[in-house]
Amino acid sequence: MRYVQDAIPEGEKIRVLVVDDSMLMRRMISRVFETDASIELVGVACNGIEALAKIPQLRPHLVTLDVEMPELDGMETLCEIVAHYPAVRVVMLSSLTEQGAQITIDALMHGASDYVTKPSPGNAAAFESLATDLLFKVKQFFPRTRDASPRLPVASLFRPRRASMPADVCAIGVSTGGPSALLDALPMFPATYALPIVIVQHMPILFTQLLADRLNGVCAISVVEGRDGMILQPGVAIIAPGGSHMRVVRSGGSVVIRLDDGPKENSCRPAVDVLFRSIVEAFDGRAIAAILTGMGQDGLVGAQLLKARGATILAQDRATSVVWGMPGAVVAANLADAVLPLNEIVPEILCRSGAR
Repeated sequence: MRYVQDAIPEGEKIRVLVVDDSMLMRRMISRVFETDASIELVGVACNGIEALAKIPQLRPHLVTLDVEMPELDGMETLCEIVAHYPAVRVVMLSSLTEQGAQITIDALMHGASDYVTKPSPGNAAAFESLATDLLFKVKQFFPRTRDASPRLPVASLFRPRRASMPADVCAIGVSTGGPSALLDALPMFPATYALPIVIVQHMPILFTQLLADRLNGVCAISVVEGRDGMILQPGVAIIAPGGSHMRVVRSGGSVVIRLDDGPKENSCRPAVDVLFRSIVEAFDGRAIAAILTGMGQDGLVGAQLLKARGATILAQDRATSVVWGMPGAVVAANLADAVLPLNEIVPEILCRSGAR
């Protein structure tokens, strides 16, 4: 596991290496970093082979990596970085083509920390969006030493399991670092798991279908992208489709999925809070919810509502989170029944939901 949110001492800059086979893109991305006083552009490379040669010399904290490159492509380069420089963060630059999305999903599931969408040459608005998105994502990985994340005593990190509120649904909220986290966690669910599972992973259209397909191929349970009207079933994990909020509602004798394109919440659509609120209404607190790695605090309000109805709330710990924003917010609000490393989340879900 290579998830550790690294702190940079006060006064030290984030060291970045830009890797892209396009001279134009190297210049564009370099300009983004050169405008920010908290970041130092330590070098550029035109392909994966050059990048791997420069990493030990330049000692970057983070590498931006083009998905499609000659000689050694982005995926091959990523695997080498993960194997030999596990402390280095990698942000993939992806096109919005299906092929680019497929490679990006694979990269996220095998060690890349995040990705941004590559703008087309000459598109000024897209370049501005890239600059904003890229700077924000780079900085989220490196909180300053004086960060406000809670450091709770060990005794407060685990509360006794309760048998008074049986769970009828399992819900998971996750963002940055989510594809890799889900790849590690979901295969732990047995095929006989008796609860439906609903998941919000912050991702755009196309990516969530590819993610569901990848996960379905390695899990004992079924993993699908949500469709409007889909009925919740035991042992089936439903991932909210990119670009749509996902709710669960009662319809006759079943609980079904409802999708909508309402306003973003916490700058997200799908949003974890939207799903969690609907679970409060549909299941009246008979739920077990897990907040995994992710930036921001989406899921906090929903977790508060669930907790007030007696639901069980689990949070991924800081050490195994790519970004401890979402789970950290739940812990800071004293909502978590347990704060656990990623590899203990599903075993705890199984125990607290009756090991069904």
